[in-house]
Amino acid sequence: MDARRDTPRDMPALEAAPEGVGDGPGDVLSRVRGLETLEPAYEAWLALRAEHGATRARFREERERLDQQGSFLLGAVRAAGLTPEAGEASALAPTGGEGFLGEAQGRLTERRAQLERQEAEAEARYQEAFAEIRATLVDRVQRFLEATRPRLQLLLRKVDAQRSILHVARVGADEAVLLCFLWAGRIPSRYGFLFDDSTEDVALPPPVLYAEEGVAPEGIRPSAAALEACLRAPGAVVPLKGFLPLFIPRPGGGEDFFRLLQRGPVMEVEVAEGGTFRSFLAREEAERFAGHLLRLKLAGKIDLELEAG
Repeated sequence: MDARRDTPRDMPALEAAPEGVGDGPGDVLSRVRGLETLEPAYEAWLALRAEHGATRARFREERERLDQQGSFLLGAVRAAGLTPEAGEASALAPTGGEGFLGEAQGRLTERRAQLERQEAEAEARYQEAFAEIRATLVDRVQRFLEATRPRLQLLLRKVDAQRSILHVARVGADEAVLLCFLWAGRIPSRYGFLFDDSTEDVALPPPVLYAEEGVAPEGIRPSAAALEACLRAPGAVVPLKGFLPLFIPRPGGGEDFFRLLQRGPVMEVEVAEGGTFRSFLAREEAERFAGHLLRLKLAGKIDLELEAG
């Protein structure tokens, strides 16, 4: 008969940290620091987001593995009849918890604490990297705006004597990033945001926000009022998608929320009304929009070409 063992032969071993956890975002930051253009910096930012998500997933899987291991351990000991009855002691689990079960659970507790420290350290490194990328892009966009002016071509399409449709000729990706910062005071979260008409549900129109930078997956199609609140919220980044925002003063005070919605070769100008947007602009609205762009041109912020159709 075999002597009693302190540890069962098939007891699951405690594993080391998840592979790849804690490697850090140093390579991505090196790419951002070594390039002066916008697109590669945004590509590196997107890669860092993906790496961050994968790291979080690995930590989550390791926590679940440890929980499963602890549950299995307790279940195996109970199934073996090695837990003491109430008021009794056991060689495997003596009073004070210094037996086999207490020792194994202590190792699991230590591993969980170690994992929490590793996760906190990794999260801090990623947040520092994200902050550096945001600051780098803001600085880069500001320097670009000092050296160049985005060029806009405004196209008027009359509907009738009182209504019209305004189109703005499609701009490039760099210009879209610069205009977003110029008009909203924040950088977009993605480089090609203006031309992204993808949707996760073909029965719904494309979302106008990405589910990032604090926007929940259920908040990617907000009402016009909620979208305006998102754009006016503090922060360096706004996760907009498929449009450019522009706030234009009203004669009597306040501002109207316009957006330039990407539609193939042009962007269609819409104004917020209630919870939605409309593209048929009153004559006064169209003139005020054009006048605002003209003021930006005279201030040296943009180049502007007006074309009445």
